[in-house]
Amino acid sequence: MIGLVLNAFGNALSVSANAGSGIWTAAAVNIAYWIHGNVGVILLIVGVLSALLNQILIHQIDIPRFVGEVAFISCFSYFIDVFVSMFGKWGVPNLSLGWRMLLSIVGVTIFASSISIYQRANLIMHPNDDTSNILRFMYLGGRATASQLVDFIPPIIMIAVCYIATRQIYSVNVGTLYSIIFNGVIIAAADKHIMPHLYHNFRVSH
Repeated sequence: MIGLVLNAFGNALSVSANAGSGIWTAAAVNIAYWIHGNVGVILLIVGVLSALLNQILIHQIDIPRFVGEVAFISCFSYFIDVFVSMFGKWGVPNLSLGWRMLLSIVGVTIFASSISIYQRANLIMHPNDDTSNILRFMYLGGRATASQLVDFIPPIIMIAVCYIATRQIYSVNVGTLYSIIFNGVIIAAADKHIMPHLYHNFRVSH
């Protein structure tokens, strides 16, 4: 629950600051502008598709894992709406560019740290983060940075396709670049320094 709320808080802060958000969120924003859809609904659809992909990556059908991830993404979307509204009332979107860039970086740092917490707990987690966790321990020898970079390939492709269609790129800025470069580094550091007693208990079946 701590990881879920912190993730939504960090993502909402970077979205509200509008100086670049996490790459998956940025992809959803670009798709929303392209098809004139709702960002929350698109995040939910992408999350469900990621949860299905995870079933393929672990080479088995794990219903509790799938249900848990869909429940997580549903709660995550709700909390993002709550926090974005709160930051809007606090005037975050109206701050100067320098402050908004700083807050985007802070937001990315918060949600990357939150990923470390619930990946180690390994009860339920965001489908995209379970994908990177599966890649990390089943395919990439435990390397957090490598797994994050591989996990970023699909949203980068999504943004590229949206750009070809609309000739515009939204929600990509310094915060997004910071996320792409440092997400894995922050997760690896948080593994050691935030709740250090919480250790990875990765397993395929829940």
